[in-house]
Amino acid sequence: MKTLDATALDRAWQFMRLNARLIDRHRFALHFHGAPAAPLLTALAAYQNPDGGYGHALEPDLRGEASQPVPAQHALEVLHQAGADDHPAVDRIADHLTTITTPDGGVPFVLPTVRDAPHAPWWQTPDDPPAAINPTATLAGMLHRARSRHPWLDTATAFCWRHLDDPPADPGPYDVLALLTFLDHVPDRDRAEAAFTRHRDTLAHHARNACTGHHDILDFAPAPGGHGHRLLGDTAVDTALDALIDAQHDDGGWDVRFHIWTPATRPEWRGHITVERLRALRAHGRLEP
Repeated sequence: MKTLDATALDRAWQFMRLNARLIDRHRFALHFHGAPAAPLLTALAAYQNPDGGYGHALEPDLRGEASQPVPAQHALEVLHQAGADDHPAVDRIADHLTTITTPDGGVPFVLPTVRDAPHAPWWQTPDDPPAAINPTATLAGMLHRARSRHPWLDTATAFCWRHLDDPPADPGPYDVLALLTFLDHVPDRDRAEAAFTRHRDTLAHHARNACTGHHDILDFAPAPGGHGHRLLGDTAVDTALDALIDAQHDDGGWDVRFHIWTPATRPEWRGHITVERLRALRAHGRLEP
């Protein structure tokens, strides 16, 4: 079993200092240097809009200022990592989600304001975008993880259960990730277990197929004990962890496997993913003390 030693972790920090966004440098310092959470929360606040949502390239492939659903998901993850699930920003996010929820009870993947600023070519939407399980299920799962009692969760949770009761035949990899987040954290554990059992083969098939493209097994199983780890199994996860250690670049960081459409996003994504890969190594006991 391979492990990442302190020298390799130091190289990762030097990569972060040279290349990463401030918010990701603060995440690294929080997780691996024992730094306080306050600077991370201050950095996150710069991405928030008056409507409670987030923009300003918190999602690197959305370069605009306007609030979008996926950056709200990034913000909830940062708040959780900072130990701030009870932060007022959590309810402000849910308030914002209420304003963009469709009559079906979910939120769209992306809003039409995406057209007002530079963005990756895959961020496309009609004038009246429908609700989508990605990111509704991720947002609902993260808010459940935060133990939110916001009324939006009732509507969104019902939307997710309806999707699981009658799912499409061919879910995309981001749909699978969203559903796994929802099933990991929704309070009705019996119903979550039943849904996971019912859809396990389909979810596993699409997760494994995604890992031949720009996803990695550790995207689906970032920590032991979740549904993603159960989906893919110990052997696949252990193999992926060994490969991850080998994949550290000479500059100390990790790279992404998806298309880079403008030069600025590569260092931004690399800083983000370097922290996430190190967190996965730590969660699985692969960082040397």
